[in-house]
Amino acid sequence: MVKKVLVTGANRGIGLEFCRQYQADGWEVTAVCRGSSPALRELGVRIIEEVDVSSPDQLKKLAQQLSAQTFDVLINNAGVWSEETLGEVTVPEWSRVMAVNGLGPILVTQALLANLSSGSKIAMVTSRMGSIEDNTMGGYYAYRMSKAALNAGAKSLALDLKNQGIAVVILHPGYVITDMTNRLGDLTPQQSVTGMRQRIEELTMATSGGFFHTNGEKLPW
Repeated sequence: MVKKVLVTGANRGIGLEFCRQYQADGWEVTAVCRGSSPALRELGVRIIEEVDVSSPDQLKKLAQQLSAQTFDVLINNAGVWSEETLGEVTVPEWSRVMAVNGLGPILVTQALLANLSSGSKIAMVTSRMGSIEDNTMGGYYAYRMSKAALNAGAKSLALDLKNQGIAVVILHPGYVITDMTNRLGDLTPQQSVTGMRQRIEELTMATSGGFFHTNGEKLPW
């Protein structure tokens, strides 16, 4: 039986690479994004556009489009970047980043719970910048706080879905060379996604709720 994966934020960078690798391995890929890209369309996967992960109305529409379908893996990858420093923090920017990064993945999962079953896996693409213990630089208020919120929410999700046999993994992709990082970084999207896919493959109910680097290192909260 062909396995099925749904990826949010699929039009570029890490999300696009997830789609590329899973499609190459014979999976049925559903790519969800606000707007597609030539690179995504070239893959020939199913694309669902006009989905903002922070919009309950758009997520309700997504769920309706996917009714009666089941997924082996749900990858909550969609996110936004922010470089707010002390003195620049504003309510509008904080709210925007928190809605997409912190709340969005929880809303997506909530909307698509009927599309998951025992044995399904959920991957939350977060950042070690959401680790409180690992913060040695300061700054990046909205981004750090949004990823810390995601980590906390994902941990709760792992506990809430335990009895349903659905496992959750919280993944730091590494410092990846993408448009979001202005093409700076230590890893290519291919390297990052290869590692994260391995972490997803290794995920069991016993390790559900863990926070891991793409290289397998367990990260501090």
